[in-house]
Amino acid sequence: MDMTTTDVRRRLPAVDTLLAHPHVLEARRQYGHRLIRRAVRQTLEETRRELAQPSSTAPDVDELARRVLKQLDELARPASQPVFNLTGTVIHTNLGRSPLAEVAVAAMTEAARHPVALEYDLDSGGRGDRDRLVESLLCELTGAEAATVVNNNAGAVLLALGALGAGREALISRGELIEIGGAFRMPDIMAAAGCRLREVGATNRTHARDYEDAIGEHTGLIVKAHTSNYAVTGFTCSVPETRLAEIAHAHDIPFLIDMGSGALTDFAALDLPYEPQPGDAIGAGADVVTFSGDKLLGGPQAGLIVGRREAIERIKRHPLKRALRLDKLTLAALEATLRLYRDSDAPQHDVPTLALLTRPEADIMATGERLLPRMEGLLADFEVTLTPCASQLGSGSLPVDRLPSRALSWCSRADSRRQRERQIRRLETALRRLPRPVIGRRHEGALLLDLRCLEGAQEEALFLAQLEQLPYLYDTTATQGSEASP
Repeated sequence: MDMTTTDVRRRLPAVDTLLAHPHVLEARRQYGHRLIRRAVRQTLEETRRELAQPSSTAPDVDELARRVLKQLDELARPASQPVFNLTGTVIHTNLGRSPLAEVAVAAMTEAARHPVALEYDLDSGGRGDRDRLVESLLCELTGAEAATVVNNNAGAVLLALGALGAGREALISRGELIEIGGAFRMPDIMAAAGCRLREVGATNRTHARDYEDAIGEHTGLIVKAHTSNYAVTGFTCSVPETRLAEIAHAHDIPFLIDMGSGALTDFAALDLPYEPQPGDAIGAGADVVTFSGDKLLGGPQAGLIVGRREAIERIKRHPLKRALRLDKLTLAALEATLRLYRDSDAPQHDVPTLALLTRPEADIMATGERLLPRMEGLLADFEVTLTPCASQLGSGSLPVDRLPSRALSWCSRADSRRQRERQIRRLETALRRLPRPVIGRRHEGALLLDLRCLEGAQEEALFLAQLEQLPYLYDTTATQGSEASP
């Protein structure tokens, strides 16, 4: 080993020396001794690796202390970070989908702090059923005879198929063999549930006779899946749910509808695009309906299953039910959310997801007009304007319809396309490195920060307060980018 490199490394201070530095001692009050010692060791190890490079210079103790504090901040930062969702997708799967109502957050907190009567019957003093916490609410809101809940809608579909159709054929239209994010494909789910897929009709047109001709001694159930994340238009035909229910019941087989998103309020009455409700499917004669708790419903992640009592009891007896069951925190949040739908005079105001979807365009515009003066001139490389844009519901809901909104549009001033793209990437990276990361979307060569989901004075203030760090983060990203470039 080169003696010069060895000598440079030997000039690094000992762990205890760095621990005694005034800035590190001050940080101990916030972080504690154990985490600080770990940060010091990691900092020294990383510095030793740097000094293995030729012509390296050992940093002084003050610089090392600064590195320790930066390492502490990274170690203490939770992986599940809150972010500003300025993508324009309100129910964003990658950003946690629907924000919860305050009453749901409070219910989760209470359930987390204390034992709860989860599977304990307070009337009899014996063992109870955790589904009872939400079953009556779901039945009241949908008109179903019975209900059960699992961890998500994919689990709900898997469980229902396995309980009702394992070992038999499941009939479904070719145009409804959906695939959603995360490689959830209806044919694969049917296979995993033990059903044999039987496609009927054509991709764009399926008729009642297609189902009737396909039914035989091995048919177990009829399945309808709403095409929530795409749209088939033009020369199309599908069979009404009431007709499918008649066909299924005439042959004494169950009829299952996977609704996907599952709204519990009349979207048309809120001036939003029409979305079918589980109650509609129950009214049409479906034996089982599955839908999500964390999409248009605006609650926690959950798969909700409602329907006829005999079918629900079969589903609850399936061995997978226990594997997919909900914990007490999710049940508490789900119950609080369902109570809002039952009791609130204006759920569109009390359920955050609905409030964001129905937020007036004028209100979004006013937010942009307050923010724009603080954006102008913040980064010399960019021109920032307030422009019209279109938000979307997200998570496979209403794929064609859009909601009018406003966005802060960041356009690079660079001459070449390559340089403009590089600057946009640097800006995206800098925004993600803010204390509360800001996530936007690219559109026609610009970075858009859709303001639909930036609501409330407190959120605005927090967004503005951290922007003073953006020029430094942008410049730092530029330096790192130039070093990495060939």
